[in-house]
Amino acid sequence: MKFANCVAMSMFSITARAFITRTAARHFGAQTCRASTTLSSTATATNPLLQMEDLPKFQSIKPEDLTPAVEALLSKMEIDFASLEEKLSKKKETIDYDQVLPEVERIQFGLGYVWGVAGHLNGVKNGEELRQAYESNQPKIVKAMSQFSQSKPLYDALENIEKSWNKASAESFEESQKRRAVENSLRGMKLGGVGLEGEAKERFNEIKQRLAQISTTFSNNVLDETKAFSLTVDDASKLEGVPDSAKSLWAAAHAASVAAPGGATPDANLDNGPWRITLDMPSYIAVLSHVRDRGIREQVYKANISRASEKNEDKNNVPLIYEILMLRAEMANLLGYKSYAELSLASKMAPSVESITELSDLIREKALPAAEKEFAEITALAREKGGDEYSEASCPRLMPWDLTFWSERLKESKFELTEEETRSYFALPAVLEGMFSLVERIFNIDVKAADGETEVWNKDVQYFKVYDKDTNKQIAAFFLDPYSRPEDKRGGAWMDVCIGKSEATRRDTPVAYLTCNGSPPVGDKPSLMTFREVETLFHEFGHGLQHMLTTATVGDVAGINGVEWDAVELPSQFMENWCYDRPTVYGFAKHWESGEPMPEDMFNKLKEQKTYGAGMMACRQLLFGQLDLALHNDYDAAKGMSGDGDSIFDVQRKMATKYSPYNMPLEEDRFLATFSHIFAGGYAAGYYSYKWAEVMSADAFSAFEDVGLDNEEEVRKIGRKFRETVLSLGGGKSPGEVFKSFRGRDPNPEALLRHNGLA
Repeated sequence: MKFANCVAMSMFSITARAFITRTAARHFGAQTCRASTTLSSTATATNPLLQMEDLPKFQSIKPEDLTPAVEALLSKMEIDFASLEEKLSKKKETIDYDQVLPEVERIQFGLGYVWGVAGHLNGVKNGEELRQAYESNQPKIVKAMSQFSQSKPLYDALENIEKSWNKASAESFEESQKRRAVENSLRGMKLGGVGLEGEAKERFNEIKQRLAQISTTFSNNVLDETKAFSLTVDDASKLEGVPDSAKSLWAAAHAASVAAPGGATPDANLDNGPWRITLDMPSYIAVLSHVRDRGIREQVYKANISRASEKNEDKNNVPLIYEILMLRAEMANLLGYKSYAELSLASKMAPSVESITELSDLIREKALPAAEKEFAEITALAREKGGDEYSEASCPRLMPWDLTFWSERLKESKFELTEEETRSYFALPAVLEGMFSLVERIFNIDVKAADGETEVWNKDVQYFKVYDKDTNKQIAAFFLDPYSRPEDKRGGAWMDVCIGKSEATRRDTPVAYLTCNGSPPVGDKPSLMTFREVETLFHEFGHGLQHMLTTATVGDVAGINGVEWDAVELPSQFMENWCYDRPTVYGFAKHWESGEPMPEDMFNKLKEQKTYGAGMMACRQLLFGQLDLALHNDYDAAKGMSGDGDSIFDVQRKMATKYSPYNMPLEEDRFLATFSHIFAGGYAAGYYSYKWAEVMSADAFSAFEDVGLDNEEEVRKIGRKFRETVLSLGGGKSPGEVFKSFRGRDPNPEALLRHNGLA
């Protein structure tokens, strides 16, 4: 599992939920369309946000540009949509598809483009001025989008179009796209409150506004609390045995923290420090994995699990969680659903909460015994090698801040391989080269660097163009923002949409944002990645490929648009499998200094490590998915908040008792206060999607295994088929149909269990 790998979700298609705020947790980007009317030439010339004919003018955009751009576009959109509604009301039964959804795409273009850019910058270049501008305009956006999702003339027109179509299956992919777009739009409008009237409608819209506001506040609190913590270590003995890469990172962080504003950064001292530890992911993981001093690990771990909680009332997300859960339940009830989980599943593959629990328990049956065995092995090693402080008398049970440290030591003892040794073979430039060679080989595309051809928001951002090898035509492009920047960038990794493909808006070249928070370069060394960071990069690139290689031309179902949420992780998790494929790995695993390839025994050990800790990892993911469902299905948040029922943390402990009893959360654990996936992103009552889609991704990769990964001709053939189905069809067909088109049958969980060593 990639804890913070996400896809970003659009709020500018009427097929989307009423409103989803953008966070670092995963969301679809705003769908872009061409304006149907023209803004004044003066406004366009002076405001870079309104220059929408090409890629965003990132270096020119200022926070103060947002409000005038939004206000101008809202005014124009209101006029255009009122005109469309009038036409739809007059024509009624005589209306056809091309007069409706393509028109909606064009009308929504301007605001979608501008708000998409604003949301992206809010995640990767966050600052107080932009944050204020974003938050002040958000209510206007929510209100405007409700006018689309609650438009009776639009709904009636789409319903008439659907009724006019033959009940038989679509005869062409073009027709299938249109049918899916209409079907998704009608469902989305029902979930958006189109059927509500009077007080119910008014209350529903109030809830949407409040949820949008709370979600943004939740996300900001997490970012602020992550930035607020630091621990300076000046005693070198406390960092004995810590890899140089981690100490270099911390030394550089300290040097940057003491630099005078606008002045030169003093030289960082790797060996003598001081070292500044923070909670951004590369720093945090390095502490838990490598710092032998238990006191430091405990302090950093507890700081991480208490972020955005009661210890700082100004940034406390706990009351926001209760409010979010109550509002979501109320929203579901207004729409006629028993729970928010039921509402959420109305637009997903999974037919019911029970079916998700059934799959989770099937995996748990295999994973939990493996996890308990893994935990026992880790504990035994700590007792053997850790000294008196890990004796049963001193430490009856390993604490959470011990687990990662001793798990790393056990892995090193089993495989005689350290993370630090492998990092030297995973320099980012080489990894990118190898990843691009893989997709050239299996998907028949060329990825070429195009730095300097467009504006970027940070000097470290890279820009690439994607070409089809048969035609040599550029078919897509993407930005890559690879490194952690805790001062202004949200944590995690995600893919988002910059430009969406759409015939209606004459946008034929989709563009993606790929955002990671990997280890930055230190000194004269390039970014030397952990293997987990390599997997994360492949994962996000998988999302990007589905967006960029789409052949769908209906904007609402092109790329990742219109793909059911519990299927969207298929391409991303599929790509991770190639990190263990020999030709792929040897395409990039070269020592960053000597250029020598990774030793054969090191690669073999890397492969052997694939299933190490798979039981605990599976249980952790099952826990998050089931906790999410429990909170959104039958939990009474009002009673929990008042103290008359279980608290949200009681629910967390109950779920942990079932799915990870070997590693129960501390009493003060406030992980939920930073669970942005479900409280500030698109994964509410949907976190299970990782496992649901992993069944499909493992089964899809097994198609390559079936023909033999060393059978180059067959691998290429299967790769082309994967591109022509999973990566090409987008939301133009249902995920079940798409999978059958590729695999010839329904997905089977056996490959997942086998890949995880749990069969």
